[in-house]
Amino acid sequence: MVATSWGRLKGQETASIPIFWRHELPELIRRVDGPLLAHGLGRSYGDSCLIEQGQLLLMSPMQKLRWFDTDQGVISCEAGISFAELLDIVVPRGWFVPVTPGTKFVTLGGAIANDVHGKNHHKRGTIGRHIRELELLRSDGEARVCSPSQETELFRATIGGLGLTGVITWATLELIPIRSALIDMESIKTHDLEDFFSLEDDSAEQFEYTVSWIDCMAKGARRGRGLFLRGNHAKEGHPAPEYAAQSQWKVSVPCDAPGWLLNPWSIRIFNEIYYHKQRRRYVTSRTALDPFFYPLDMILHWNRLYGKRGLLQYQCVLPPDRKDELRQLFDVIAASGQGSFLAVIKKFGDLPSPGLLSFPREGYTLTLDFCQLGSRSQQLFRTLDRMVIEAGGRLYPAKDALMSAQTFQAGYPQWQELKRHIDPKFQSAFWKRVSSS
Repeated sequence: MVATSWGRLKGQETASIPIFWRHELPELIRRVDGPLLAHGLGRSYGDSCLIEQGQLLLMSPMQKLRWFDTDQGVISCEAGISFAELLDIVVPRGWFVPVTPGTKFVTLGGAIANDVHGKNHHKRGTIGRHIRELELLRSDGEARVCSPSQETELFRATIGGLGLTGVITWATLELIPIRSALIDMESIKTHDLEDFFSLEDDSAEQFEYTVSWIDCMAKGARRGRGLFLRGNHAKEGHPAPEYAAQSQWKVSVPCDAPGWLLNPWSIRIFNEIYYHKQRRRYVTSRTALDPFFYPLDMILHWNRLYGKRGLLQYQCVLPPDRKDELRQLFDVIAASGQGSFLAVIKKFGDLPSPGLLSFPREGYTLTLDFCQLGSRSQQLFRTLDRMVIEAGGRLYPAKDALMSAQTFQAGYPQWQELKRHIDPKFQSAFWKRVSSS
């Protein structure tokens, strides 16, 4: 098979082995000749979920529940369980995952390997902060139980370790209590980037979740305008019937869109319409979980909208005192004409991430989707990379397809420490690219 990332980046033709039972793994890993990589649901945008001249261990069939303490809100599952499956178990019982990315079609093991963050980083940090323990199977056949107090160095290397330290077979996760399966949300129309900065600071204390869609094509006085969303879990309700009543209806993109569909004019028109769809400054509403946390999950195969060439997602974080550099990033992107339908900005809090290669750090994180335009994309990304590194920031490996070894190593000075804990039989196309001298 030829594995493909969510950005439609194709790896080399490689064998894949579905894993159904934990007891199969030690002998299988010992028997396979050549590099291995655990693979979840393939939602990484670049090549961190791909391997060259090796075999992928398909972990999604390994999705069994080990145990669930419904009184304390602690659950232990095999690593192949998806967040969608996890939510079906915990939400009706009055619990929610403490941290969730923008899609629920990721596995628990994949979330740990990328130390995912969400709209509440300022309150909860990354998923790694809520992992009580995990089991890591190494290629020597040894299964190690790692936690913040046991095998601590290996635990730190595995959280955000991109699957390079071995196979995560199961993990135990602390949950947060909820009284309702609904979100009380406010949508605020922002005039510019300064408006966003002010709202983010004012909202951090009282709101569990904050994020802003940004019109990345807007220039001058309108630079950074958008829709700022903030919300909390509703304080009253009944999670089980509310969750059962939430529609699972979805639409699907049946085929690849034509290459001409996404262009500077269509992107500019979309951003203009999307910004003006909200007429009032403030709009309050009570909404279901999926529209708030996972709006794109309601469009199956939405990555086909970017055509056969696929998309490139770019996510960076800049320190909080580098607002001028953040403004310059917007100016460069707008001037390039390669803007995005999906541009999101959020402020990370100061809660330290536990992993050696964890992406979040205190500051502003900007995420954009771009059409894959070959050399034009590469030139733009090189410019953005240089600006980010010079500002003391870094890029998100789970979203990356193009960054150089120099850019990666400058953003993650702990990468050499991680090398000491990498299992010699595990490799990825991403690591091969960024760990070269």
